[in-house]
Amino acid sequence: MANASLSWVETVRSYLDKRLLWVFMLGCSSGFPWVLIGSNMSGWLKDAGLTRAAIGYFGSVFAVYAINFLWAPLVDRVKLPILNHYLGQRRSWIFLCQSVVLVCTLLIAGVDPAKSLMMTSMLALCIALASATQDIAIDAYRIDTFPKSESSKLPQASAMAVIGWWTGYSVPGYLAFINADSIGWNGVYYGMAAIVGLLMLFTLLVSEPKTKRDQLQAEAEQRHSAVIKNPVIAWLSVTVLEPFIDFFKRNGTRVALTLLLFVFLFKIGEAFLGRMSITFYKEIGFSNEQIGYYSKLIGWGLTMLFTLIGSMVNVKFGIVRGLMIGGIAMAASNLMFAWIAKVGPNEQIFLATLVVDNFTSAFSTVAFVSFLTVVTGQAFSATQYALLASLGNFGRTTLASFSGELVDFLDDWSMFFILTALMVIPSLIMLYSLRHYFNDMLERASKNHE
Repeated sequence: MANASLSWVETVRSYLDKRLLWVFMLGCSSGFPWVLIGSNMSGWLKDAGLTRAAIGYFGSVFAVYAINFLWAPLVDRVKLPILNHYLGQRRSWIFLCQSVVLVCTLLIAGVDPAKSLMMTSMLALCIALASATQDIAIDAYRIDTFPKSESSKLPQASAMAVIGWWTGYSVPGYLAFINADSIGWNGVYYGMAAIVGLLMLFTLLVSEPKTKRDQLQAEAEQRHSAVIKNPVIAWLSVTVLEPFIDFFKRNGTRVALTLLLFVFLFKIGEAFLGRMSITFYKEIGFSNEQIGYYSKLIGWGLTMLFTLIGSMVNVKFGIVRGLMIGGIAMAASNLMFAWIAKVGPNEQIFLATLVVDNFTSAFSTVAFVSFLTVVTGQAFSATQYALLASLGNFGRTTLASFSGELVDFLDDWSMFFILTALMVIPSLIMLYSLRHYFNDMLERASKNHE
């Protein structure tokens, strides 16, 4: 996967590919629901007077992202009536999910979470379900657009997906927080609904990727039909079982299991920090406007810049090395938050922390997403990528729901951030122990390209 022979000028020029713009646009759609039911909702619930533990538990609606691989086979195989004819397999699913998010956002805008917490939770859960399903289709769209035969494009496509995700998350988040005090959170959510409409327009503008997916799935159906005579059961067997059989067959059982465990553990520390970050900023003494300006707007700009730099480094020097360096740096950057906890709401330290945190997070995320892409197959890209991403999200969502309880137990923000830094160590040990397997896998992908 390393392309050290490319000059930096050639590396930069290779980003002028309109397919990367499509991936960016859909990345925006992927990140946006997280601000609807994530940081915006955390800020609204905090302003409404809910406890830290309640805010932490509310975030458990994100658990659906951890199990979306269960219905990912449907996104690979089911053709939606009417929409599939006009938009194709990937875009039709994306458009349907965006429609659900639009309706739920309009409904949330008319609710008071302090008085109707259950209704707010149910609507947030619907958004999470639609968003988690949309992510399956968007990731599959990216993988279909840039197959492993274009191995040098994988970090670039990953970077555009990450930049798009953070644009969809940070820019609306910035607009929400700077306007929350003046127009109220209900007004903010009506504005968010207009953004969903814009994202739906993006989906209509991009082109559907061309793949051999249907042919490969037909071949799999023939294999299964030779053993299972009932056509309905054979279809279900291909849809549900074949993606997992293919994944373990290509990677080997031991490496496949270790890979799944690595994916599960890699981002847990970052998730614990992320879940409590808005609550931490508010308790330390930062205003909504400061949070919006530094955490959202400046954070977005830094992520854009560092993700591009990180992808160029990964293109030239390889993904496994990028994962190792990024993981170590990502853990170390959490210690900057412990510094803020000691000194209080200092804007200069806040800015320095965001610079370090965004650089390390962006660098490691590009390598992580590229790596997940390499280990997926072409026939069932939606299902296999969803399985890997779901495992990563499981730590980020389900376990991170206890982040508020951990802060209350420790009663010390500094110690909390130190613990989040230590959480990455097991996954780095695992990555190092299997580095030869991973390098061989990347080498095979590179040779297939040649």
